[in-house]
Amino acid sequence: MTLAMQRAPAINLPPVVLWLSVSLIAVHVGRLFLGANLDEWVLLAFAFIPARYSEAGALLPGGAAARLWSPLTYAFLHADFVHLIVNLVWMASFGGALARRFGGARFLFLALIGAISGAALHYALHPGEEVLVIGASGAVSGMMAASARFAFAPGGPLAGGRGPGAYRLPAAPLLALLRNSRALAFILVWFAVNLIVGLTGGLGAGLAGPIAWEAHIGGFAAGLLLFPLLDPVRPPVRPEESSGDGLA
Repeated sequence: MTLAMQRAPAINLPPVVLWLSVSLIAVHVGRLFLGANLDEWVLLAFAFIPARYSEAGALLPGGAAARLWSPLTYAFLHADFVHLIVNLVWMASFGGALARRFGGARFLFLALIGAISGAALHYALHPGEEVLVIGASGAVSGMMAASARFAFAPGGPLAGGRGPGAYRLPAAPLLALLRNSRALAFILVWFAVNLIVGLTGGLGAGLAGPIAWEAHIGGFAAGLLLFPLLDPVRPPVRPEESSGDGLA
């Protein structure tokens, strides 16, 4: 066994992805020990509920203050272990690539924006609805979309690239990205699956309730559109942009 193999980590994930995954697991496992009544209170206090923003919202656990935290805290709650594991697998697959490019702080900020954007779109389409929305899917969808902005480029981590350089390739503009057949196919299939789920009112395999597909789309759109604002890898400067009559 070589020295490199001896030092290889058992879980090859960026620390921020690993610790976020551990946090999601800890919250879910902790709820198992709360008892039915207390767990119900936690769900009502920390899940995203569109009706919370009506007059009835003040009567829910958490009161009016929960209107501020629930668009984020709902992402830490899951219906069951299947729901949790599905989100963890997708976060490891796409969030790992994004964290290697963004670093911990930018990665967490994009996850936060994805969760909030998912809640916002769900609210826009279901104002006043009393159904609880839980799960990290909005945040994970944002990670998936942001990763698609660079991972499918030639030499990228999902297009045969290897090593740290695969995560540092300059990202193409959005319109150019849509001319990449792999990226376009991924985006179209992703939207098609979520729209089919939404139109048919489908249940996720093993899940306890309907999938909040609107939160998925809200998070995905946020990651796709806001990626350039957070991307630390700057596009190369074109010659015409670097030329000019500068004064020393």
